[in-house]
Amino acid sequence: MHLPPELKYTESHEWVRLEADGTVVVGITDHAQQELGDIVFVGDVKVGAQLKARDAAAVVESVKAASDIYAPVAGEIVAFNASLDSEPQRINESPYEAWIFKLRPADAGDVAKLMDAAGYAAVAGQE
Repeated sequence: MHLPPELKYTESHEWVRLEADGTVVVGITDHAQQELGDIVFVGDVKVGAQLKARDAAAVVESVKAASDIYAPVAGEIVAFNASLDSEPQRINESPYEAWIFKLRPADAGDVAKLMDAAGYAAVAGQE
């Protein structure tokens, strides 16, 4: 299982990268994309939506199932990766480059409370 050490992770299999401008970029982990299989749709992101931590922020559909993608922390959705409209398979090809949405955290300190790579590996390894 590939887990970049500079990222933060959630128990619901999102990865999170804090950007210099204070926003966070969110995608799904390599483990999650492997479990889903071939991804055929990514969407239902509402730019401007104010979300609480663990609110549904997006949907990823694969040949196996559809899964909600959750806000890792509370905040406002500020962008959707529109390239996934035509190329949702990019998540399978490169899960840590094919981000899904950007969020401006209500409290940037909440990002530090998410799991590190070792913590996520322990959670994902129990499934």
